[in-house]
Amino acid sequence: MRLVDAVALVTGASSGIGAATAVRLAAAGARLIVTGRNEERLRAVAARTGATPLPADLAEPGGPELLVEKALAVENRVDLLVCNAGAGWAGPIGELSGAKASELVSLNLLAPVQLARLLAPGMAERGSGRLVFVSSIAGATGVRNEAVYAATKAGLNYLAESLAYELAGTGVGISLVLPGVVDTPFFRRRGRPYDRRRPVPIPAERVARAITRAAARDLDVVYVPGWLRFPAWLHGTAPRTFRRLATRFS
Repeated sequence: MRLVDAVALVTGASSGIGAATAVRLAAAGARLIVTGRNEERLRAVAARTGATPLPADLAEPGGPELLVEKALAVENRVDLLVCNAGAGWAGPIGELSGAKASELVSLNLLAPVQLARLLAPGMAERGSGRLVFVSSIAGATGVRNEAVYAATKAGLNYLAESLAYELAGTGVGISLVLPGVVDTPFFRRRGRPYDRRRPVPIPAERVARAITRAAARDLDVVYVPGWLRFPAWLHGTAPRTFRRLATRFS
């Protein structure tokens, strides 16, 4: 899609991948609306990119609806939606609180569902637009001690694929971006830091480049870094082999 003068709504834009994506899209000429839960950081990103900041908690009931209402009041349309907001949690499932489980499902999966149902029909009516869903390799392969997080991202993957079938021929495209380990505040906020030697975390800017490229070039599925296609492929074609390797090395 043409990014110059496109109205782009980026969720989770107060830090990490979302903030880096806002910078990229602004440089490409998009008219930005950014949202996130940390109002101070969000306003800093908006000042840097010329975006309109709309603080919102998408995990709260009615949060996505209120955000879309405010976004449409500002720009009257959304041409590009980047669903990036998300939360993580790591540990044995028996230690996961019910409240945290609900937050993961609400923010990582239900919020993108709500935003898609609110914005996709308008894009289809205009005959153009794109929904970009920022998932995770965890949603393609599963990850030890991150069962609920991985489940929400797997759901996001199939939301994206199903919408691609549903919206085919309408002019609305779907992109799914699956990053690996990214150097962002995500790991500090999930309650357990990243402590593996490999893979080495990649910069958020690298994922932001992939998101912008996916939108501009109408790419369907993008792995960041690209070698993550292999474990995802192995998981799908030889699941028993994959599980043996994952059990041994993860």
